[in-house]
Amino acid sequence: QVQLAESGGGLVQTGGTLRLSCVASGSIFRLNTMGWYRQAPGKQRELVASVTVGGVNTYYLDSVKGRFTISRDNAKNTVYLQMNDLKPEDTAVYYCYLALSSKYWGQGTQVTVSS
Repeated sequence: QVQLAESGGGLVQTGGTLRLSCVASGSIFRLNTMGWYRQAPGKQRELVASVTVGGVNTYYLDSVKGRFTISRDNAKNTVYLQMNDLKPEDTAVYYCYLALSSKYWGQGTQVTVSS
């Protein structure tokens, strides 16, 4: 069993910052790509950012480039999402994932950006 636990969501004003964390635990014999999706009400889940195990290759959704930074600490089985200059359109539930033979998901953390 693999468990992912997110933290760091909350309510901020436009232009604010938040840092999401996600810790993986359980039967993890090797790490792989980790990342974050988000889902806003009435919208499909979208990939926000991902990072490969070595931290070299990253992906960002166009709308968050230059504002969000993904990073990871493999010694802690943790992936982070630093979110700066937040906008109301960033409001969503953010889910972290770990891609092993299957994709494992966290329970989600709410991010709300007020205008």
